[in-house]
Amino acid sequence: MSMIRDLRAVVRPARPSLLKGGVRKGGVRVDTGAYDTTRDPATPSAVVDCAVYRDGSRVPSTHAPSPQEAMRQVRRDGGFVWIGLHEPTEAEFAGIASEFGLHPLAVEDAVQAHQRPKLERYDDSLFTVFKTIHYIEHDRLTANSEVVETGEVMCFTGKDFFITVRHGGQGSLRALRHRLQDDPELLAKGPSAVLHAIADHVVDGYIAVADAVQDDIDEVETEVFSPGRKGTPRGTDAGRIYQLKREVLEFKRAASPLLRPMQLLSERPMRLIDPDIQKYFRDVADHLARVQEQVIGFDELLNSILQANLAQASVAQNEDMRKITSWAAIIAVPTMVCGVYGMNFDYMPELHWKFGYPVVMSVMVGLCVGIHRTLKRNGWL
Repeated sequence: MSMIRDLRAVVRPARPSLLKGGVRKGGVRVDTGAYDTTRDPATPSAVVDCAVYRDGSRVPSTHAPSPQEAMRQVRRDGGFVWIGLHEPTEAEFAGIASEFGLHPLAVEDAVQAHQRPKLERYDDSLFTVFKTIHYIEHDRLTANSEVVETGEVMCFTGKDFFITVRHGGQGSLRALRHRLQDDPELLAKGPSAVLHAIADHVVDGYIAVADAVQDDIDEVETEVFSPGRKGTPRGTDAGRIYQLKREVLEFKRAASPLLRPMQLLSERPMRLIDPDIQKYFRDVADHLARVQEQVIGFDELLNSILQANLAQASVAQNEDMRKITSWAAIIAVPTMVCGVYGMNFDYMPELHWKFGYPVVMSVMVGLCVGIHRTLKRNGWL
């Protein structure tokens, strides 16, 4: 147990770094470092890193070995090979799939991507799909703001090999590979230690994104219920709330389906998972369950905020209609009086009375003032 006592510290970096992981140049993500970089379209191979690990250490090599060479070396001298690929084509992945005996259905999923998080067991390997989440920094949330960006990491875990297939610009494993290489005792546990490290890395990313999304929801909630003119809630743009709800739904699609696979890895003995590593999947499952509860809470809270915002908009419309109706009632009094005395009859009372005009004007003004005060006292104006 001593060799994996510091496992959490090894596989979990500081959370802020999970939100970055690279820079963008010209709209294209570019990771810095020697390992696991985003694939250059001009590069003829999808393999971004291939290394043999023996006794927890990376076997030095004068040149980057091909997957076939690395596997032959493992079969001859022991250890395991870790191969990282980025968006391989079917032709590029065919040779690796044949060399390692990967199941055709898993290979098809790995190449085509857009898969649901899952865990599938085959005769000699495990196939795991992770959805990575990246929080997109923004100055202010708008109706068109993109809050989260997703990627995919597919993992093939075998007795003496571990293969990762990444899709999208997010989810770089470069820093994780470095941290594992700095802990030979942990890496000596084999491919299952790498699988746990990736699972923990992905779920820690979920936690960091959930904290950031919580800040956005708090901001929208404050704007919806903050007082506006005359102490009434001012509300906010419903499009912002709806956009944030869509982003939370995308987050939910990434996190929720992964809970069952993590529970299976932690509860059921598996031939390819080291018993010392298996118990740590329970910790990953617990953290993922907490994230799932947060995301469900986000969805319900946004529903409530959206309903409250729509209710405020309805109340504001009713207030406007009450004001319009009140002024229409006030204007109706002089309109009625003027309409009566505007009729061309020869015999009408007070037409030739000396004080007729000032009396009528006074009556109209008095009635208008009285109606205005009554409506204002009742809260219509």
